[in-house]
Order: sequence, then structure tokens, then C-alpha cells
Amino acid sequence: MEINTGNTAWLLVSSALVLLMTPGLALFYGGLNRSKGVLNMMMMSFVSIGLVSVLWVIYGFTLAFGTNDNAGLNNVIGSFTQYLGTQTNFAGEEWLFLGTGTGIPTYVVLVFQMMFAVITVALISGAVSDRTKFAGWIVFAFGWFTLVYVPVAHWVWGGGFIGAKIKALDFAGGTAVHINAGAAALGLALVLGKRVGWPKENFKPHNVPFVALGAGLLWFGWFGFNAGSELTVDSTTAMAFVNTQVATAAALLGWIVVEWIRDGKPTLVGASSGAVAGLVAITPACGFVAPIPAVVIGLVAGAVCALAVGLKYRLGFDDSLDVVGVHFVGGWIGSLSIGFFATLQANSAIEGLGAGEGLFYGGGVTQLGRQALGSLVVTVYSFAVAALIALAVKYTVGLRTSTENEVDGIDVAEHAESGYDLSPAGGGGGGAFALAGIGTPNSSTPAAEPATPVSEKVAG
Repeated sequence: MEINTGNTAWLLVSSALVLLMTPGLALFYGGLNRSKGVLNMMMMSFVSIGLVSVLWVIYGFTLAFGTNDNAGLNNVIGSFTQYLGTQTNFAGEEWLFLGTGTGIPTYVVLVFQMMFAVITVALISGAVSDRTKFAGWIVFAFGWFTLVYVPVAHWVWGGGFIGAKIKALDFAGGTAVHINAGAAALGLALVLGKRVGWPKENFKPHNVPFVALGAGLLWFGWFGFNAGSELTVDSTTAMAFVNTQVATAAALLGWIVVEWIRDGKPTLVGASSGAVAGLVAITPACGFVAPIPAVVIGLVAGAVCALAVGLKYRLGFDDSLDVVGVHFVGGWIGSLSIGFFATLQANSAIEGLGAGEGLFYGGGVTQLGRQALGSLVVTVYSFAVAALIALAVKYTVGLRTSTENEVDGIDVAEHAESGYDLSPAGGGGGGAFALAGIGTPNSSTPAAEPATPVSEKVAG
């Protein structure tokens, strides 16, 4: 194999960018959460990096993208052996796309897709903050990754029936990532139940700068997520990059306009959430549409998702950090938008994939129907299996922490640490002498015996 150094370098950089999105998500979710649960929230993202990375290299990649056996089953699952973790015979193999060489080693595609799997699992956690046992989350993540993410990735991208038979398009993860995670988040949240005091108590974000920083890191990393999904470096890569920027910018504006009209004030949380909604919506379409339609997609996603996050109060499900309102709804908007705006001028490979142009480009409603069917299949499957896994975890290792731990703060209960040390720095009095650990001069009161040391992780 002759390595194309440009394509390979781009995909390696894109892989690193996508990895950065998960710590960015941890900050975004952590800032939206209450202070007494911020570390548990962030830990659910970080443990997803650890767990999914290992599972992906062992069996995830081969089941999602393998093709060399199980010909009769290839519509629903990949190979059990081709890229199995114990195999090394594909170390020098070139990755093929539509039968054409890319000049990229298979291992580079493996690690790029690994990062997609990591963040998809982490996305679900935002729906169940403040009340989920950490051990229960790990077991759920393991089960959902194995039974849902891996087969759905195969259905959409690995030669399975959604891409190969239905001919639904998904450039970078509208169905496989966002609709998938959003549907799972709803199923898990319904089984887990509402937070204590929701919706009457105040559940405002505890750290808005964290939210903005997390959104910024997501925005930055998303260029690898979207433009990297072309794998090679060409005009479609450039189109996906531009579309990612303008759709996200438009969605930010769309969200704050709705907020401004509805609530009288635009907020930084709204701007950050709008940006994420735009990133979600343009993800499936970024390599199939032109920039002006991308702006339209962003504006629609920002406005609609700003309205959709309020559905949980009307319908009575406690999606803590609006995974359903942003990722599920935004994913559907992005997927359906392909049926309206896809054009061969943006990506000639649309025909090679067996799909067609969108309604506004003379393609009729055929592709729109395909997009709706593919999205519906993922919605129903992910929701149902996630709910069943959650029920199994609930009645075995346990899924929800105790009411006492939830009220007192899940960080200390689950991790023996807290996000902020709010205790006095040096005691209650004595000024500078006390702060320095020196008894107050001319004091007749003997110094108190030092308190029993406590772990610095649980102070405060």
C-alpha cells in the first residue's frame, strides 16, 4: 500500500479533534449541572472514553465495519473476525471507499470511528444527571454500545440495510450518533425517573463559563467530526468545513432570537446551546448540501430546538440537560434536511451511494422518504433497547442512587470528592496569624487540638 500522507495526516488530526469533543462535552454538561453533581456528570463522559475505546478495538470496529464473512447477515452486522482485536493481518491494509483506494491505513479509520463511538455513548449521560449510580451507568454504557451503537453504525455506514437498502444518507452521524443517542437518552430517563424536586426546584446551571468553554471545544472539535468524515481531502471536505461553521453560527442566532422574543433576554447558555443544536443538525447533511441551505438548516435547528427543550415540562419526562431537545430533535432536522437540500453539485458521490438529490433540487420526495424511514428505524430500535437495558440494570446492579445521596450530592456519595472546596481557608478567626497556623499573640485561650484530617477530595 502506498500511503497518501495528506489524507492520512488529515484523518489523524480529525481523530484527535473528535476525541477533544468528549472532554468538551464534559465541561458543557458539567456547567449545565448543579455544583454538587458536576464531577459525577463529567466522570460519565470520561469513563466513556476509557470503556468504549477498549471495546471498540476488541470487537466494536469489526462488527460495525467488517465485511469479509457472514454474507447473509451483512445487512445487520459486520464481520466477527475481520478486524477482531486479536488480528493483526490488516496492519498494512488500505481502507477502501466505494471500491476506491484512499491511501489511508485501516488502523487510522479504526481510530477515527472509535472517537465517534466514544462521544455517542457520552452524549446520553446528559439526560440522567444528578441521580445515576456510576456503576449502573458503566453497565448501561457497555450494553448500549454493544447492542445498539455497533449495529446501528453498521446499518448506516458499514454496508448495512439503512445505507445499502433504504439508501438513507448520513454524512457524519445525524442518525448513527445524534438520533441514536437522543432516543436512548429518552428511554433511559423514563426508566430512571425524575430528579427529586423536579420540576419545582431550581435546577439552573451552576457554571455558565464552563458551558461556553465546553461549547467552544465542541465547535472546534466538530470540524474533525464533520469535515473528517469525508476521510480524504477534497472539495467535499472543504464544503463540509464551511457548512459546519455557517450552520452553527446561524443556529446560535436562531436560538437567541427565540429566547429574546420569548423571555425578553438573550443568554450565554442559550447561545451555547444554539451552537450545539446547529452542529447537530448540520452533521448528517454537511457533505451533501451547499452553504446557503446550511444556513437555513442552522436557523431552523436553533429556533426549533430552543422551543423543543420545553417539551419535557409538558410531557413530564426529566431529560436533565436537554439531550432529547437538542440531539434527538436536531438530528431529525438534519437528517430530513438532506431530503430537501442534497445536491450533486455539493457531492457527486450521492449517486454512487444509490441515493438521490433533494426535493428543492429536482429529486422529488424520494430521498426525503428514505431519510425519514432510516431515522425512524434508529429511533425505535435505540429507544426500545435502551429502555430494556436500563430495566435490566435497574433490577441487577442498580441504576439510581438513593434519595439521600441525590439530595446531599452525588459527587461525594459516588466518588468521594467534590468539585469545589468552599470551606474557610484558615479557620474562623485570628486574622493573618490564624491563616499562618500561629496562635493569636497574648491570647489566654489555649490552641484547640487539630481536627482529624479529612481527605482533600471531600472537603467542602
